[in-house]
Amino acid sequence: MRAALFDYELPGDRIAQEARPRGTSRLLVLDRATGSVSHHRFAELPERLRPGDLLVRNDVRVRPARLFGRDSEGRIVEIFLLRRDDAAGMRWRALAKPGRRAKLGRAIRFEEDLAARIEDIQDDGTRAILFDRALDDALLERIGRTPLPPYIHREPGAPDRPGDRAAYQTVFAREPLAVAAPTAGLHFTEEILHRLRDRGVEIADLTLAVGAGTFKPVTADDTDDHALPPEEVVIPAGTRAAVARAKRAGRRVVAVGTTVARSLEAAARLPGPPAEGRLEFSTGLFITPGFEFRAIDALLTNFHLPRSTLLMLVSAFAGREKILAAYAEAIREGYLFYSFGDAMLIA
Repeated sequence: MRAALFDYELPGDRIAQEARPRGTSRLLVLDRATGSVSHHRFAELPERLRPGDLLVRNDVRVRPARLFGRDSEGRIVEIFLLRRDDAAGMRWRALAKPGRRAKLGRAIRFEEDLAARIEDIQDDGTRAILFDRALDDALLERIGRTPLPPYIHREPGAPDRPGDRAAYQTVFAREPLAVAAPTAGLHFTEEILHRLRDRGVEIADLTLAVGAGTFKPVTADDTDDHALPPEEVVIPAGTRAAVARAKRAGRRVVAVGTTVARSLEAAARLPGPPAEGRLEFSTGLFITPGFEFRAIDALLTNFHLPRSTLLMLVSAFAGREKILAAYAEAIREGYLFYSFGDAMLIA
């Protein structure tokens, strides 16, 4: 399918630059059967769901994965940590910006006298970086910066703004494995979650370690020529059982975000019993129109970038024409887009 089919024009002032108080965003509801749209507040979500619905969340925590160091000439180098390459946390896979300051063998120094050396560089630009001591979660919390996406503008190397780190984390986040937030979950408050449970909505969790590929646009002319980097998924036995029970009873499975949708749809395609035991696997599932959804019945999501794999996924779920028409209406109605923007419920 041609990637150009997923282009749309968005005024720059519609890209949310600051987080608003949780639960105060707008909520566009799209009926995927008819294409009809209605406008609400996110705080009304419990009333938009049904008793018996199963809401599945991604409980991953975002790691403060952006480091700013200096090369031997004192120039700033940004290191974006992707994943650990060893159990000790001394060797990491990362991106560097600008790359010319992080060439093979170069040394970089960071806060708290942390030093590193570039050990190798792959064809895709990722680097193996060896630190002189373990870069554990506690040290990262002190010297790392929140890995906000590039369309949220912050001064390079500046400390996190007050509130950014908390705002880019869901209230139910747990293990720090992601370099980007599952942004549909950012809207929830404990009070909204309490109201959902009171309404009879069941809530279950899984974990997908969101990678930097979530920001990568589809640059190929055809979607068949694009690949998603694999991401690690953990689905607890209880969540698998809850999904199976809901499907047997004809209750809806509501995915909170595209990461949950991809996780559940990938799991539905794995061999073996559908509802037994904890699942750990890696997936690069790329969902485009024509995909047959087996696991989810509704999707809560944000508004996504043109030509992004996320826009293609929601288009596969609701239909490209309906999604682009809903986006056009959201633009006319003044909705804010992307990570700190407004929400959309497709049901």
